[in-house]
Amino acid sequence: MNHLLIAPIVLPAIVAPFIIMVVRYHLDLQRIFSIASTVAIALITLVLASQAADGTVQVYELGDWPAPFGIVLVLDRLSAMMIVLTAVLALAVVLYAIGTGWDARGANFHALFQFQLMGIIGAFLTGDAFNLFVFFEVLLIASYGLMIHAGGATRFQAGVQYVVYNLLGSTLFLFALGTLYSVTGTLNMADLAVRVAELPAEDTALLRVGAIMLLLVFAIKAAVLPLHFWLPASYANAPLPVAALFAIMTKVGAYAILRMYTLVFGPEAEITAGLAGDWLLPAALLTLAVGAIGVLGAREIGRLVAFGAITSMGTLLTAVALFTPASVGAALYYTVHSTLATAFLFLVADMVMERQGGDIAPKPVMKQSGLIAALFFGGSIAMAGMPPLSGFLGKLLVMDAARGHDLVWWIWGVILVSSLITIIGLARAGSLIFWKSHGLAPQEDAESEVEADDTEEAPVQAQRGSSLPFVASFGLLAGLILLTVFAGPMMDYAEATSAQLFAPDAYIDTVLGRTGE
Repeated sequence: MNHLLIAPIVLPAIVAPFIIMVVRYHLDLQRIFSIASTVAIALITLVLASQAADGTVQVYELGDWPAPFGIVLVLDRLSAMMIVLTAVLALAVVLYAIGTGWDARGANFHALFQFQLMGIIGAFLTGDAFNLFVFFEVLLIASYGLMIHAGGATRFQAGVQYVVYNLLGSTLFLFALGTLYSVTGTLNMADLAVRVAELPAEDTALLRVGAIMLLLVFAIKAAVLPLHFWLPASYANAPLPVAALFAIMTKVGAYAILRMYTLVFGPEAEITAGLAGDWLLPAALLTLAVGAIGVLGAREIGRLVAFGAITSMGTLLTAVALFTPASVGAALYYTVHSTLATAFLFLVADMVMERQGGDIAPKPVMKQSGLIAALFFGGSIAMAGMPPLSGFLGKLLVMDAARGHDLVWWIWGVILVSSLITIIGLARAGSLIFWKSHGLAPQEDAESEVEADDTEEAPVQAQRGSSLPFVASFGLLAGLILLTVFAGPMMDYAEATSAQLFAPDAYIDTVLGRTGE
Protein backbone atom coordinates (compact mmCIF):
# COMPACT_ATOMS: atom_id res chain seq x y z
CA MET A 1 0.00 0.00 0.00
CA ASN A 2 1.03 3.58 -0.62
CA HIS A 3 1.25 5.06 2.89
CA LEU A 4 1.52 8.54 1.39
CA LEU A 5 -2.21 8.31 0.71
CA ILE A 6 -3.14 8.60 4.38
CA ALA A 7 -0.51 11.25 5.18
CA PRO A 8 -2.66 14.35 4.35
CA ILE A 9 -5.18 13.13 6.95
CA VAL A 10 -2.79 11.91 9.63
CA LEU A 11 -0.47 14.94 9.50
CA PRO A 12 -3.06 17.60 10.51
CA ALA A 13 -4.58 15.09 12.96
CA ILE A 14 -1.20 14.99 14.75
CA VAL A 15 -0.31 18.67 14.42
CA ALA A 16 -3.66 19.97 15.75
CA PRO A 17 -3.48 18.31 19.21
CA PHE A 18 0.25 19.03 19.36
CA ILE A 19 -0.51 22.73 18.97
CA ILE A 20 -3.16 22.58 21.70
CA MET A 21 -1.16 20.56 24.21
CA VAL A 22 2.42 21.72 23.67
CA VAL A 23 2.55 25.20 22.11
CA ARG A 24 -0.84 26.54 23.12
CA TYR A 25 0.57 29.70 24.71
CA HIS A 26 3.22 30.39 22.06
CA LEU A 27 1.59 31.99 19.04
CA ASP A 28 4.78 32.17 16.99
CA LEU A 29 5.37 28.43 17.40
CA GLN A 30 1.74 27.73 16.50
CA ARG A 31 2.22 29.69 13.31
CA ILE A 32 5.42 27.84 12.43
CA PHE A 33 3.88 24.38 12.92
CA SER A 34 0.68 25.35 11.12
CA ILE A 35 2.52 26.70 8.07
CA ALA A 36 4.90 23.74 8.03
CA SER A 37 2.00 21.29 8.18
CA THR A 38 0.08 23.09 5.43
CA VAL A 39 3.12 23.26 3.15
CA ALA A 40 3.81 19.56 3.74
CA ILE A 41 0.19 18.72 2.92
CA ALA A 42 0.41 20.74 -0.28
CA LEU A 43 3.56 18.89 -1.37
CA ILE A 44 2.07 15.50 -0.51
CA THR A 45 -1.13 16.21 -2.43
CA LEU A 46 0.87 17.29 -5.46
CA VAL A 47 2.75 13.98 -5.39
CA LEU A 48 -0.53 12.07 -5.05
CA ALA A 49 -2.04 14.04 -7.93
CA SER A 50 0.90 13.13 -10.14
CA GLN A 51 0.35 9.47 -9.28
CA ALA A 52 -3.35 9.67 -10.16
CA ALA A 53 -2.90 11.70 -13.36
CA ASP A 54 -2.64 8.63 -15.59
CA GLY A 55 -5.97 7.26 -14.35
CA THR A 56 -4.56 4.84 -11.78
CA VAL A 57 -6.87 4.19 -8.83
CA GLN A 58 -5.10 3.59 -5.51
CA VAL A 59 -6.64 2.09 -2.39
CA TYR A 60 -5.39 2.34 1.19
CA GLU A 61 -6.83 -0.28 3.56
CA LEU A 62 -6.73 0.90 7.17
CA GLY A 63 -5.62 -1.87 9.49
CA ASP A 64 -4.97 -4.01 6.40
CA TRP A 65 -8.67 -4.95 6.36
CA PRO A 66 -9.89 -5.30 2.76
CA ALA A 67 -13.07 -3.69 1.48
CA PRO A 68 -15.95 -3.95 2.06
CA PHE A 69 -15.19 -5.04 5.65
CA GLY A 70 -12.55 -2.44 6.45
CA ILE A 71 -12.23 1.32 6.06
CA VAL A 72 -10.60 2.35 2.81
CA LEU A 73 -9.25 5.55 1.32
CA VAL A 74 -9.39 5.84 -2.47
CA LEU A 75 -7.34 8.08 -4.74
CA ASP A 76 -8.48 8.77 -8.29
CA ARG A 77 -8.33 11.79 -10.55
CA LEU A 78 -11.31 13.52 -8.89
CA SER A 79 -10.17 13.11 -5.29
CA ALA A 80 -6.60 14.08 -6.29
CA MET A 81 -7.80 17.32 -7.89
CA MET A 82 -9.90 18.22 -4.86
CA ILE A 83 -7.18 17.63 -2.26
CA VAL A 84 -4.67 19.70 -4.24
CA LEU A 85 -7.23 22.50 -4.48
CA THR A 86 -7.85 22.26 -0.72
CA ALA A 87 -4.14 22.40 0.11
CA VAL A 88 -3.44 25.39 -2.17
CA LEU A 89 -6.39 27.31 -0.72
CA ALA A 90 -5.39 26.44 2.85
CA LEU A 91 -1.86 27.72 2.33
CA ALA A 92 -3.12 31.07 1.05
CA VAL A 93 -5.61 31.41 3.92
CA VAL A 94 -3.17 30.55 6.71
CA LEU A 95 -0.62 33.04 5.34
CA TYR A 96 -3.29 35.73 5.15
CA ALA A 97 -4.56 35.01 8.68
CA ILE A 98 -1.03 35.27 10.08
CA GLY A 99 -0.20 38.40 8.09
CA THR A 100 -3.31 40.25 9.27
CA GLY A 101 -3.18 39.01 12.86
CA TRP A 102 -6.56 37.29 12.56
CA ASP A 103 -5.16 34.17 14.19
CA ALA A 104 -4.38 36.19 17.34
CA ARG A 105 -7.95 37.41 17.87
CA GLY A 106 -9.14 34.22 19.55
CA ALA A 107 -7.93 30.93 20.93
CA ASN A 108 -6.92 27.78 19.05
CA PHE A 109 -7.18 29.15 15.50
CA HIS A 110 -4.37 27.00 14.13
CA ALA A 111 -5.49 23.80 15.85
CA LEU A 112 -9.01 24.23 14.50
CA PHE A 113 -7.57 25.08 11.09
CA GLN A 114 -5.63 21.80 11.01
CA PHE A 115 -8.67 19.79 12.11
CA GLN A 116 -10.63 21.51 9.35
CA LEU A 117 -8.06 20.39 6.78
CA MET A 118 -8.20 16.86 8.13
CA GLY A 119 -11.98 16.74 7.72
CA ILE A 120 -12.06 18.24 4.23
CA ILE A 121 -9.26 16.08 2.82
CA GLY A 122 -10.70 13.00 4.50
CA ALA A 123 -14.08 13.64 2.91
CA PHE A 124 -12.47 13.77 -0.53
CA LEU A 125 -10.41 10.60 -0.02
CA THR A 126 -12.77 8.27 1.79
CA GLY A 127 -14.27 5.33 -0.06
CA ASP A 128 -16.94 4.63 2.56
CA ALA A 129 -20.26 6.47 2.93
CA PHE A 130 -20.28 6.26 6.72
CA ASN A 131 -16.77 7.66 6.94
CA LEU A 132 -17.88 10.43 4.61
CA PHE A 133 -20.33 11.28 7.40
CA VAL A 134 -17.52 11.06 9.98
CA PHE A 135 -15.29 13.43 8.06
CA PHE A 136 -18.26 15.75 7.48
CA GLU A 137 -18.63 15.97 11.25
CA VAL A 138 -14.91 16.56 11.80
CA LEU A 139 -14.84 19.47 9.37
CA LEU A 140 -18.12 20.86 10.71
CA ILE A 141 -16.99 20.74 14.35
CA ALA A 142 -13.81 22.58 13.42
CA SER A 143 -15.77 25.06 11.33
CA TYR A 144 -18.07 25.80 14.29
CA GLY A 145 -15.05 27.00 16.26
CA LEU A 146 -13.61 28.97 13.36
CA MET A 147 -17.02 30.58 12.69
CA ILE A 148 -17.09 32.27 16.10
CA HIS A 149 -13.34 32.99 16.24
CA ALA A 150 -12.82 36.41 17.87
CA GLY A 151 -16.29 36.34 19.41
CA GLY A 152 -19.10 38.88 19.27
CA ALA A 153 -22.87 38.69 19.52
CA THR A 154 -23.59 38.86 15.78
CA ARG A 155 -20.96 36.26 14.97
CA PHE A 156 -22.23 33.96 17.73
CA GLN A 157 -25.82 34.27 16.48
CA ALA A 158 -24.74 33.41 12.95
CA GLY A 159 -22.70 30.52 14.34
CA VAL A 160 -25.70 29.10 16.19
CA GLN A 161 -27.76 29.24 13.00
CA TYR A 162 -24.93 27.52 11.14
CA VAL A 163 -24.66 24.80 13.80
CA VAL A 164 -28.40 24.09 14.01
CA TYR A 165 -28.88 23.89 10.26
CA ASN A 166 -25.91 21.61 9.75
CA LEU A 167 -26.88 19.40 12.67
CA LEU A 168 -30.24 18.88 10.97
CA GLY A 169 -28.35 17.92 7.83
CA SER A 170 -26.16 15.51 9.81
CA THR A 171 -29.22 13.88 11.37
CA LEU A 172 -30.76 13.41 7.93
CA PHE A 173 -27.43 11.98 6.74
CA LEU A 174 -27.57 9.31 9.46
CA PHE A 175 -31.16 8.42 8.52
CA ALA A 176 -30.10 8.10 4.88
CA LEU A 177 -27.14 5.87 5.74
CA GLY A 178 -29.30 3.70 7.99
CA THR A 179 -31.84 3.30 5.21
CA LEU A 180 -29.19 2.33 2.65
CA TYR A 181 -27.56 -0.13 5.06
CA SER A 182 -30.90 -1.77 5.85
CA VAL A 183 -31.43 -2.46 2.14
CA THR A 184 -27.91 -3.31 0.98
CA GLY A 185 -26.02 -4.41 4.09
CA THR A 186 -22.99 -2.26 3.23
CA LEU A 187 -21.83 1.36 3.17
CA ASN A 188 -18.63 0.93 1.19
CA MET A 189 -19.24 2.99 -1.95
CA ALA A 190 -17.84 0.44 -4.40
CA ASP A 191 -19.74 -2.39 -2.73
CA LEU A 192 -22.87 -0.24 -2.68
CA ALA A 193 -22.56 0.23 -6.44
CA VAL A 194 -22.46 -3.55 -6.95
CA ARG A 195 -25.35 -4.33 -4.62
CA VAL A 196 -27.59 -1.54 -5.88
CA ALA A 197 -27.18 -2.88 -9.43
CA GLU A 198 -28.16 -6.37 -8.26
CA LEU A 199 -31.26 -5.42 -6.27
CA PRO A 200 -34.59 -6.76 -7.56
CA ALA A 201 -37.19 -4.16 -8.47
CA GLU A 202 -39.45 -5.00 -5.49
CA ASP A 203 -36.71 -4.00 -3.02
CA THR A 204 -35.96 -0.56 -4.44
CA ALA A 205 -38.55 1.65 -2.70
CA LEU A 206 -36.45 2.14 0.44
CA LEU A 207 -33.37 2.58 -1.71
CA ARG A 208 -34.97 5.51 -3.51
CA VAL A 209 -35.89 7.03 -0.15
CA GLY A 210 -32.27 6.74 0.98
CA ALA A 211 -31.00 8.21 -2.29
CA ILE A 212 -33.40 11.16 -1.98
CA MET A 213 -32.34 11.84 1.62
CA LEU A 214 -28.68 11.72 0.60
CA LEU A 215 -29.35 14.22 -2.17
CA LEU A 216 -31.02 16.56 0.32
CA VAL A 217 -28.04 16.28 2.67
CA PHE A 218 -25.56 17.11 -0.07
CA ALA A 219 -27.80 19.94 -1.28
CA ILE A 220 -27.66 21.46 2.22
CA LYS A 221 -23.86 21.27 2.20
CA ALA A 222 -23.76 22.79 -1.30
CA ALA A 223 -26.21 25.61 -0.37
CA VAL A 224 -28.78 24.77 -3.04
CA LEU A 225 -32.05 26.73 -3.02
CA PRO A 226 -34.21 26.44 -0.92
CA LEU A 227 -31.65 24.92 1.46
CA HIS A 228 -29.19 27.81 1.17
CA PHE A 229 -30.48 30.16 3.88
CA TRP A 230 -27.68 29.34 6.32
CA LEU A 231 -24.89 30.51 4.01
CA PRO A 232 -25.21 34.33 3.56
CA ALA A 233 -25.30 35.22 7.25
CA SER A 234 -22.85 32.50 8.27
CA TYR A 235 -20.17 33.38 5.73
CA ALA A 236 -20.69 37.16 5.96
CA ASN A 237 -20.39 37.19 9.77
CA ALA A 238 -17.56 34.70 10.02
CA PRO A 239 -14.01 36.05 10.01
CA LEU A 240 -13.56 36.59 6.28
CA PRO A 241 -10.29 34.63 6.07
CA VAL A 242 -12.25 31.72 7.55
CA ALA A 243 -15.00 32.31 4.99
CA ALA A 244 -12.30 32.09 2.31
CA LEU A 245 -11.44 28.59 3.55
CA PHE A 246 -15.14 27.76 3.63
CA ALA A 247 -15.17 28.32 -0.15
CA ILE A 248 -14.05 24.69 -0.46
CA MET A 249 -16.70 23.39 1.97
CA THR A 250 -19.64 23.93 -0.36
CA LYS A 251 -17.64 22.01 -2.97
CA VAL A 252 -17.67 19.00 -0.62
CA GLY A 253 -21.44 18.82 -1.22
CA ALA A 254 -20.99 19.05 -4.98
CA TYR A 255 -18.21 16.43 -4.83
CA ALA A 256 -20.44 14.06 -2.86
CA ILE A 257 -23.24 14.44 -5.41
CA LEU A 258 -20.84 13.65 -8.24
CA ARG A 259 -19.30 10.69 -6.43
CA MET A 260 -22.49 9.04 -5.22
CA TYR A 261 -24.62 9.69 -8.30
CA THR A 262 -22.05 8.47 -10.80
CA LEU A 263 -20.68 5.55 -8.77
CA VAL A 264 -23.57 4.20 -6.66
CA PHE A 265 -26.68 5.63 -8.30
CA GLY A 266 -25.24 5.97 -11.77
CA PRO A 267 -27.10 7.13 -14.89
CA GLU A 268 -27.55 3.50 -15.94
CA ALA A 269 -29.31 2.55 -12.67
CA GLU A 270 -33.00 2.40 -13.59
CA ILE A 271 -34.26 2.52 -10.01
CA THR A 272 -32.79 5.98 -9.43
CA ALA A 273 -32.72 7.22 -13.04
CA GLY A 274 -33.14 10.98 -13.29
CA LEU A 275 -33.45 11.32 -9.52
CA ALA A 276 -30.63 13.84 -9.14
CA GLY A 277 -30.80 15.63 -12.47
CA ASP A 278 -34.57 16.20 -12.64
CA TRP A 279 -34.68 17.85 -9.23
CA LEU A 280 -31.25 19.42 -9.13
CA LEU A 281 -31.33 21.37 -12.41
CA PRO A 282 -34.25 23.73 -11.60
CA ALA A 283 -32.95 24.15 -8.05
CA ALA A 284 -29.50 25.06 -9.37
CA LEU A 285 -30.92 27.62 -11.80
CA LEU A 286 -32.98 29.21 -9.01
CA THR A 287 -29.89 29.24 -6.79
CA LEU A 288 -27.98 31.04 -9.52
CA ALA A 289 -30.73 33.64 -9.97
CA VAL A 290 -31.25 34.29 -6.26
CA GLY A 291 -27.50 34.58 -5.67
CA ALA A 292 -27.19 37.20 -8.41
CA ILE A 293 -30.09 39.21 -6.97
CA GLY A 294 -28.43 38.98 -3.54
CA VAL A 295 -25.20 40.41 -4.98
CA LEU A 296 -27.14 43.32 -6.46
CA GLY A 297 -28.95 44.08 -3.21
CA ALA A 298 -26.10 43.53 -0.73
CA ARG A 299 -25.28 46.46 1.53
CA GLU A 300 -22.26 44.88 3.22
CA ILE A 301 -19.20 43.63 1.43
CA GLY A 302 -19.18 40.33 3.33
CA ARG A 303 -22.73 39.53 2.24
CA LEU A 304 -21.87 40.63 -1.29
CA VAL A 305 -19.20 37.95 -1.57
CA ALA A 306 -21.35 35.38 0.26
CA PHE A 307 -24.10 35.80 -2.35
CA GLY A 308 -21.40 35.60 -5.01
CA ALA A 309 -20.49 32.20 -3.57
CA ILE A 310 -24.13 31.13 -3.92
CA THR A 311 -24.11 32.32 -7.54
CA SER A 312 -21.01 30.30 -8.34
CA MET A 313 -22.53 27.21 -6.71
CA GLY A 314 -25.63 27.67 -8.86
CA THR A 315 -23.51 27.69 -12.02
CA LEU A 316 -21.49 24.70 -10.86
CA LEU A 317 -24.53 22.61 -9.94
CA THR A 318 -26.27 23.51 -13.20
CA ALA A 319 -23.41 21.75 -14.98
CA VAL A 320 -23.48 18.84 -12.50
CA ALA A 321 -27.25 18.42 -12.89
CA LEU A 322 -26.94 17.83 -16.64
CA PHE A 323 -25.04 14.61 -15.79
CA THR A 324 -23.23 14.14 -19.08
CA PRO A 325 -19.47 13.62 -19.48
CA ALA A 326 -19.14 17.03 -21.15
CA SER A 327 -21.10 18.87 -18.46
CA VAL A 328 -19.25 17.18 -15.61
CA GLY A 329 -15.92 18.09 -17.25
CA ALA A 330 -17.08 21.71 -17.41
CA ALA A 331 -18.24 21.49 -13.79
CA LEU A 332 -14.82 20.29 -12.65
CA TYR A 333 -13.05 23.15 -14.43
CA TYR A 334 -15.52 25.61 -12.93
CA THR A 335 -15.04 24.04 -9.48
CA VAL A 336 -11.38 25.05 -9.43
CA HIS A 337 -12.18 28.52 -10.75
CA SER A 338 -15.06 29.28 -8.38
CA THR A 339 -13.16 28.07 -5.30
CA LEU A 340 -10.16 30.29 -6.04
CA ALA A 341 -12.30 33.27 -7.09
CA THR A 342 -14.59 33.13 -4.06
CA ALA A 343 -11.71 32.77 -1.60
CA PHE A 344 -9.79 35.58 -3.32
CA LEU A 345 -12.72 37.98 -3.12
CA PHE A 346 -13.30 37.12 0.56
CA LEU A 347 -9.68 38.06 1.32
CA VAL A 348 -10.04 41.33 -0.59
CA ALA A 349 -13.30 42.03 1.27
CA ASP A 350 -11.47 41.52 4.55
CA MET A 351 -8.84 44.09 3.52
CA VAL A 352 -11.63 46.58 2.92
CA MET A 353 -13.39 45.79 6.21
CA GLU A 354 -10.19 46.11 8.23
CA ARG A 355 -9.55 49.57 6.82
CA GLN A 356 -12.95 51.22 6.55
CA GLY A 357 -15.67 48.84 7.74
CA GLY A 358 -18.02 46.52 5.94
CA ASP A 359 -20.75 48.86 4.69
CA ILE A 360 -20.91 49.41 0.95
CA ALA A 361 -20.94 53.22 1.06
CA PRO A 362 -18.60 56.15 0.33
CA LYS A 363 -16.05 56.56 3.10
CA PRO A 364 -12.70 58.33 3.48
CA VAL A 365 -9.92 56.94 1.32
CA MET A 366 -8.25 53.92 2.92
CA LYS A 367 -4.55 53.17 2.92
CA GLN A 368 -3.37 51.22 -0.13
CA SER A 369 -6.68 52.04 -1.78
CA GLY A 370 -5.37 51.77 -5.34
CA LEU A 371 -3.84 48.33 -4.83
CA ILE A 372 -6.90 46.96 -3.05
CA ALA A 373 -9.18 48.46 -5.72
CA ALA A 374 -7.16 46.64 -8.39
CA LEU A 375 -7.51 43.37 -6.47
CA PHE A 376 -11.25 43.93 -6.06
CA PHE A 377 -11.54 44.60 -9.79
CA GLY A 378 -9.73 41.37 -10.61
CA GLY A 379 -11.85 39.40 -8.14
CA SER A 380 -15.05 40.91 -9.53
CA ILE A 381 -14.12 39.94 -13.08
CA ALA A 382 -13.42 36.41 -11.88
CA MET A 383 -16.61 36.13 -9.83
CA ALA A 384 -18.87 37.51 -12.56
CA GLY A 385 -17.32 35.35 -15.29
CA MET A 386 -16.01 38.17 -17.43
CA PRO A 387 -13.08 37.82 -19.85
CA PRO A 388 -10.18 37.39 -19.75
CA LEU A 389 -10.12 35.29 -16.57
CA SER A 390 -11.12 31.65 -16.17
CA GLY A 391 -14.70 32.32 -15.06
CA PHE A 392 -15.57 33.38 -18.60
CA LEU A 393 -14.16 30.14 -20.00
CA GLY A 394 -15.89 28.11 -17.31
CA LYS A 395 -19.31 29.56 -18.08
CA LEU A 396 -18.77 29.09 -21.81
CA LEU A 397 -17.95 25.44 -21.17
CA VAL A 398 -21.09 24.99 -19.05
CA MET A 399 -23.25 26.65 -21.71
CA ASP A 400 -21.67 24.58 -24.47
CA ALA A 401 -22.34 21.38 -22.50
CA ALA A 402 -26.04 22.35 -22.27
CA ARG A 403 -26.53 22.78 -26.04
CA GLY A 404 -28.38 19.50 -26.55
CA HIS A 405 -30.57 19.78 -23.47
CA ASP A 406 -34.33 20.38 -23.69
CA LEU A 407 -34.01 23.42 -21.40
CA VAL A 408 -31.01 24.88 -23.16
CA TRP A 409 -32.57 28.33 -23.62
CA TRP A 410 -33.57 28.51 -19.98
CA ILE A 411 -30.07 27.48 -18.91
CA TRP A 412 -28.37 29.98 -21.21
CA GLY A 413 -30.80 32.74 -20.27
CA VAL A 414 -30.39 32.29 -16.52
CA ILE A 415 -26.60 32.10 -16.75
CA LEU A 416 -26.30 35.20 -18.96
CA VAL A 417 -28.85 37.35 -17.13
CA SER A 418 -27.44 36.35 -13.73
CA SER A 419 -23.95 37.21 -14.94
CA LEU A 420 -25.16 40.66 -16.02
CA ILE A 421 -26.87 41.25 -12.66
CA THR A 422 -23.73 40.09 -10.82
CA ILE A 423 -21.57 42.47 -12.86
CA ILE A 424 -23.89 45.37 -12.03
CA GLY A 425 -23.89 44.48 -8.32
CA LEU A 426 -20.11 44.20 -8.12
CA ALA A 427 -19.61 47.39 -10.17
CA ARG A 428 -21.97 49.27 -7.86
CA ALA A 429 -20.07 48.08 -4.79
CA GLY A 430 -16.69 48.90 -6.28
CA SER A 431 -17.71 52.39 -7.35
CA LEU A 432 -19.14 53.22 -3.90
CA ILE A 433 -16.18 51.85 -1.96
CA PHE A 434 -13.29 52.97 -4.14
CA TRP A 435 -14.37 55.64 -6.61
CA LYS A 436 -16.76 57.83 -4.62
CA SER A 437 -14.51 57.64 -1.57
CA HIS A 438 -11.97 59.85 -3.38
CA GLY A 439 -14.23 62.84 -2.83
CA LEU A 440 -13.87 62.48 0.93
CA ALA A 441 -11.01 63.45 3.20
CA PRO A 442 -8.51 60.65 3.72
CA GLN A 443 -8.11 59.03 7.11
CA GLU A 444 -4.96 59.89 9.04
CA ASP A 445 -4.28 56.27 9.95
CA ALA A 446 -6.74 54.06 8.18
CA GLU A 447 -4.93 50.92 9.21
CA SER A 448 -5.78 51.52 12.85
CA GLU A 449 -9.48 51.76 12.11
CA VAL A 450 -11.04 48.40 12.83
CA GLU A 451 -14.78 48.13 12.43
CA ALA A 452 -16.45 48.69 15.80
CA ASP A 453 -19.78 46.93 15.59
CA ASP A 454 -21.61 44.41 17.73
CA THR A 455 -19.22 41.63 16.78
CA GLU A 456 -17.13 42.94 19.72
CA GLU A 457 -13.83 41.77 18.25
CA ALA A 458 -10.62 42.20 20.11
CA PRO A 459 -8.89 45.17 18.50
CA VAL A 460 -5.86 43.28 17.21
CA GLN A 461 -4.51 45.15 14.22
CA ALA A 462 -2.92 43.80 11.11
CA GLN A 463 0.82 43.49 11.57
CA ARG A 464 2.34 46.70 10.28
CA GLY A 465 4.48 46.30 7.23
CA SER A 466 3.40 42.68 6.72
CA SER A 467 3.26 41.70 3.08
CA LEU A 468 1.71 38.28 3.73
CA PRO A 469 -1.90 39.41 3.09
CA PHE A 470 -0.95 40.66 -0.36
CA VAL A 471 1.24 37.61 -1.03
CA ALA A 472 -1.73 35.35 -0.26
CA SER A 473 -4.15 37.43 -2.32
CA PHE A 474 -1.88 37.73 -5.32
CA GLY A 475 -1.17 34.02 -5.04
CA LEU A 476 -4.86 33.20 -5.52
CA LEU A 477 -5.08 35.74 -8.36
CA ALA A 478 -2.06 34.05 -9.96
CA GLY A 479 -3.90 30.76 -9.66
CA LEU A 480 -6.83 32.19 -11.61
CA ILE A 481 -4.48 33.52 -14.28
CA LEU A 482 -2.71 30.16 -14.57
CA LEU A 483 -6.09 28.43 -14.82
CA THR A 484 -6.87 30.71 -17.76
CA VAL A 485 -3.50 30.35 -19.49
CA PHE A 486 -3.47 26.56 -19.07
CA ALA A 487 -7.18 26.09 -19.70
CA GLY A 488 -6.42 23.48 -22.38
CA PRO A 489 -4.41 21.09 -20.18
CA MET A 490 -6.81 21.67 -17.28
CA MET A 491 -9.80 20.79 -19.45
CA ASP A 492 -8.00 17.70 -20.70
CA TYR A 493 -7.60 16.63 -17.07
CA ALA A 494 -11.22 17.52 -16.27
CA GLU A 495 -12.52 15.56 -19.26
CA ALA A 496 -10.37 12.55 -18.35
CA THR A 497 -11.70 12.78 -14.78
CA SER A 498 -15.28 12.96 -16.07
CA ALA A 499 -14.69 9.90 -18.27
CA GLN A 500 -13.32 8.03 -15.25
CA LEU A 501 -16.43 8.95 -13.22
CA PHE A 502 -18.78 7.68 -15.92
CA ALA A 503 -16.83 4.42 -16.26
CA PRO A 504 -16.58 3.35 -12.58
CA ASP A 505 -15.60 -0.28 -13.19
CA ALA A 506 -11.90 0.41 -12.56
CA TYR A 507 -12.76 2.15 -9.27
CA ILE A 508 -15.02 -0.70 -8.15
CA ASP A 509 -12.62 -3.47 -9.18
CA THR A 510 -9.64 -1.82 -7.49
CA VAL A 511 -11.47 -1.17 -4.21
CA LEU A 512 -12.97 -4.68 -4.05
CA GLY A 513 -9.72 -6.35 -5.10
CA ARG A 514 -10.97 -7.70 -8.41
CA THR A 515 -8.09 -6.46 -10.55
CA GLY A 516 -6.43 -9.85 -10.57
CA GLU A 517 -9.55 -11.75 -11.62
